[in-house]
Amino acid sequence: MRVATTLASLLLVAGIAHASTADAIRNANRLMQKYTGDVPGASLLVVKDGKPLLDRGYGMADLEHHVAATSATDYRLASVTKQFTAAAILLLAQDGKLKLDDSIRHWLPSLPAFTDQVTLSELLCHTGGLLDYEDLIPPGTTKQLDDGDVLRMIGATTHGYFPPGSAYRYSNTGYVLLGLVVEKASGLPLQDFLARRIFRPLHMDHTLLYVHDAKTVPHRAYGYSQANGQWQRTDQDLTSATRGDGGIYSSIDDLAKWDAALYDDRLLSDASRKLAFSPHAKVVGEPYQADYGYGWRITGDTLWHSGESIGFRNVIVRWPKQHLTVVLLSNRNNPEPYRTVLAIAEPFLR
Repeated sequence: MRVATTLASLLLVAGIAHASTADAIRNANRLMQKYTGDVPGASLLVVKDGKPLLDRGYGMADLEHHVAATSATDYRLASVTKQFTAAAILLLAQDGKLKLDDSIRHWLPSLPAFTDQVTLSELLCHTGGLLDYEDLIPPGTTKQLDDGDVLRMIGATTHGYFPPGSAYRYSNTGYVLLGLVVEKASGLPLQDFLARRIFRPLHMDHTLLYVHDAKTVPHRAYGYSQANGQWQRTDQDLTSATRGDGGIYSSIDDLAKWDAALYDDRLLSDASRKLAFSPHAKVVGEPYQADYGYGWRITGDTLWHSGESIGFRNVIVRWPKQHLTVVLLSNRNNPEPYRTVLAIAEPFLR
């Protein structure tokens, strides 16, 4: 009798768990309604305990050719790229090829003398204080900037915003320069280093660092912006060709593999992951309270990062203690997806 009662109890619990998951998935699909139909879309991943509970596309990856978004669609990650650039620096530190307290000028000697005091670690957590390259673009510029252009512009500066290490200011400049350091320390182009040391080992077979006119992005989503009630393709702008700060294209299928690798030492050592996920600076000047690690924002129990560039809005949020991750990639200029992801995750965390 006790056995039968126990079995009935187990079946009841399993049924409740199944119903709860089904309800959470219905909630997620409801929240994603804004991306459905003949509009620029999104791809959504929910992973719990290493298993994808939701892995699908909504809306269109390419409006002009009526190509639907799927779980294999590749989006420009924008600043979600930064966690990969940070991982590349940490891998080279593991290899003994560089030190996190190295001066950026040690690796890029064309930079001005004041950058002798700026370390790689400070660039990783946005406390280096270097000027934003976006504000240095000459008026009338029509050609896309590349990393060499950023290096030359920063090479002509005479000061930073503040003494290095004394404050926080989010910096795309810092991550462009970190990408160039990866090349100097490894002897490989940044796109090749990322492919050899991260993407291929993790079988992220459809992920790449985009180099304009050099590689074709598989299953590519094109970016769109809404103006006067109409969606217009806005896939590239002047800063879309820089690399270390935002140039990776990836899919939610591949990002599931990346997420899995962040739980063990198959890629980064325990020490490196601790560095990446530890607070090094208090985030200021941004709408959400957070600390900053190396390529990750830290808020309560979450590790997360957003990515925005013309026509794309993305976010990855991880709850490592609960083994839950939600990724939302979209090829449109709005809405900003962070709050949507928190709302999607809430019933999965119960």
